[in-house]
Amino acid sequence: MTEALKSCVGREVTYSAPEPVGRASIRYFAVATGDTNPLYSDEAVASLSRHGGVIAPPTMVCETAQFYTAPQTADGYLGHRWDLPIESDRNIRGGNEYEFFQPVRPDDSITVTWRIVDIYERETRKGGSAIFVISEARYVNQRGELLAINRETMIR
Repeated sequence: MTEALKSCVGREVTYSAPEPVGRASIRYFAVATGDTNPLYSDEAVASLSRHGGVIAPPTMVCETAQFYTAPQTADGYLGHRWDLPIESDRNIRGGNEYEFFQPVRPDDSITVTWRIVDIYERETRKGGSAIFVISEARYVNQRGELLAINRETMIR
């Protein structure tokens, strides 16, 4: 654990979607995840719900790259990565915690702000060490309303 790595706590980056989410994207995500809830695809049914119209499955906001506009990496990854001063480029997802505050709607344009909230080192069972990077992503719509928070643990 170096001072340069410790100094990365608090780093932030923000991405904004270039266009609204859209009904087609919501429908495609629901189909891809096998979720047949009519709130995600049937306007007639969804309009009778407390939401008053089509909404997105909750995890769609956290699990898509609709707001990320940079090109794919050489290994095909499309999404946010922290450029940290760590020798190993091997990442293992340690887990995610989600909080959902309101549904995403087809006309929402999403902005996400990622922030590193903690970095710490732990010894492994084999005597080595692993670096844990805890980050938080806050997703808001075009009105600045909080949609979701994703707390992610990556192990390096």
